[in-house]
Amino acid sequence: MAHADIAPDHISSVSVDPKEMESFARMAADWWNPSGKFKPLHVMNAFRIGFIKATLCEHFHRDPDIDTPLKGLRILDIGCGGGLLCEPLTRLGASITGVDALENNLKTAKTHANQMGLDIDYRHGTIEQLVQSGEAPFDAVLNMEVIEHVANPPDFMKDCGAMVREGGLLICSTINRTFKAFAFAIVGAEYVLRWLPRGTHHYDKLVKPSELRLWIKDAGLTPEPPIGMSLNPLTENWSFSDDLSINYITVGTKA
Repeated sequence: MAHADIAPDHISSVSVDPKEMESFARMAADWWNPSGKFKPLHVMNAFRIGFIKATLCEHFHRDPDIDTPLKGLRILDIGCGGGLLCEPLTRLGASITGVDALENNLKTAKTHANQMGLDIDYRHGTIEQLVQSGEAPFDAVLNMEVIEHVANPPDFMKDCGAMVREGGLLICSTINRTFKAFAFAIVGAEYVLRWLPRGTHHYDKLVKPSELRLWIKDAGLTPEPPIGMSLNPLTENWSFSDDLSINYITVGTKA
């Protein structure tokens, strides 16, 4: 099924940092290589899907044990990249719209979805352009590992909140701005272990939980307490923890 883009090929937007876009454009073709530049996202993906599925099933009173527990739910994935979240959520029954500012990412995502026989509504554009287009709000908005790459986080979060319907959810995961995060998520992951290309993250753009909580409230949602996410580098397994000093995830609800 073809879908119109929500923006022209050249995108000028407060949520898009041109330097960030150049970096990700070079990596777009590698999205679906589990051993490539996006290996950390592939490693994280099953864990992220499990959390999203459990959260949505609990909130919307769905049975998590059936094959398509998310059937009937409209979900927006902001900064969808190559579709690593969109495809498994579609298989769980959800109606997915994936938005990304990079056309190369969307070409990758559309091609792979077609190969998999999946019908996913991919849009080239930004969250604020989606708001301006008059798009109907969604049951859930996913903002996963994106906010640390945008130019104006408070306004970005307000636009994300505007796309959540009353009674819906916003799920956001990111990296804390701490010395430990700098040591492990930037120095360790990018320079020592080389799990990510150098320059993927910038310390001054990382987000403290207190900041994210304020931005979620300003966006008209009620934030839940953040949950720490910890990676065991030896087993490459993620787990929940009380440690918020590196990765964390939080949920906002709209009354």
